[in-house]
Amino acid sequence: MGSDFPIFEIIIFGMIAAFFVLRLKNTLGKRTGHEQEQPPTRIRRQQDQSPANGPASSDDNVIRLPGAEKPANDAFEEDEAEPATPLDRALREIRQADSGFDPKGFVEGARGAYEMIVTAFAQGDKRTLKPLLASKVLQNFTAAIDQRKAEGLTQETELVGFNAVEIIDARIVQRTAEVTVKFEAEMISVTRNAEGEIVDGNDSDVTRVTDIWTFARDTRSRNPNWELIATRSAH
Repeated sequence: MGSDFPIFEIIIFGMIAAFFVLRLKNTLGKRTGHEQEQPPTRIRRQQDQSPANGPASSDDNVIRLPGAEKPANDAFEEDEAEPATPLDRALREIRQADSGFDPKGFVEGARGAYEMIVTAFAQGDKRTLKPLLASKVLQNFTAAIDQRKAEGLTQETELVGFNAVEIIDARIVQRTAEVTVKFEAEMISVTRNAEGEIVDGNDSDVTRVTDIWTFARDTRSRNPNWELIATRSAH
């Protein structure tokens, strides 16, 4: 019987070990790789919990779906708001007639057109001017270019930059939109004679120029381009 005691003791210890293994398994559970994760319903932003930003509100923790709220500065909010000035109302009428019209984009386009027209006029480039100018304005520009050439004069113009470009007037008449833009520019411009001598201007002086140009477009036309229909200088 003495020889059986160690065997009996081993059996007892094995049963105790099996008992603890079973309890440990039941406590931790067993991952099979097919368990379904709980979908997150709230997100807490760490920066909102910092003392500098104060405690996070309950609204900060909720996940908002795109489109659930209208952004404060969204474009369509301007459409819904009542225009504040006659200019705002006129621009809105143009946009209703031409869905592609955007005042900010128009100002950028007008800036590029101004530089192109001023440069082409100085170079006597009638081909570039033709699609950009209405017929009456084109005639005036062409006459000035021809007179300058007949007198043996050449013009050199460098656009240094813009101080301001803004829409100051707008209207729509019988589906034709007209937008007037004020350009405050800085440029260097000189006129030379046939010998290359400067007869007007200074090639080292920057001159401030304020021009007021009006562009027009038939909103029924498939042609998206605007034409320059009138020019004047501010006094």
